[in-house]
Amino acid sequence: MESLISKLVQFGLTRQEANIYLCLMRNNALSGYEVSKMTGISRSNVYSALASLVDEGAAYLLEGGTNKYIAVAPEDFCRSKIRSLNNTMQELVKEIPKLDAGCDGYITISTPRRIMDKIYNMLEDVEYRVYISVPNDYISDLRYILEKLISEGKKVVLLLGDTLEEELKGAEIYITGKHDRQLRLIVDSEFVLTGEMTGAASDSALYCAQKNFVNVFKDSLSNEIKLIELTKTS
Repeated sequence: MESLISKLVQFGLTRQEANIYLCLMRNNALSGYEVSKMTGISRSNVYSALASLVDEGAAYLLEGGTNKYIAVAPEDFCRSKIRSLNNTMQELVKEIPKLDAGCDGYITISTPRRIMDKIYNMLEDVEYRVYISVPNDYISDLRYILEKLISEGKKVVLLLGDTLEEELKGAEIYITGKHDRQLRLIVDSEFVLTGEMTGAASDSALYCAQKNFVNVFKDSLSNEIKLIELTKTS
């Protein structure tokens, strides 16, 4: 229950609205009085929350002798919210002045969640090629976007500790034999992300677009790939 409420809050509902939404999902059409009785929330707060749920696209109002409410299916509510957020994102990107993309500094990104966010964002911006080395257990999370890049004709190169249980067709894969928890990512020979991915709150990664650093990083990956190829042929 608490987990569901937390997830609904991420889609813009208050905790009270999320609680009422779940109450509607567990039942058929309910009046404000019935919702109040089931949830223990005061009737005034229930009616205010129900009106907000209708405005947010999470509930429908059934007008009649007694107004009743039903929950919108979670997939429909979430899709509508994501579509609205995507439209807002496009407006913000267009209207907010852009910063210089070529940041010369080094940016530290902390915690596993934020590191994964940065990986996703970098992969979504790939124009030509990506080289990535991550612990094998993260590939399942990244498989969809990697397959998408491959389908778009972009070069995807993976350096992994072991072979994959499920083949990733179209990717160039090199087996390093290393079983560390290091992240190495380079996008379009311009942007680098490197750090550790242990899953601990202390994980951190360094993001950089500084040309000299990127070139050194790129050369290091290229040399590692050459060494793997030489080892295979010897």
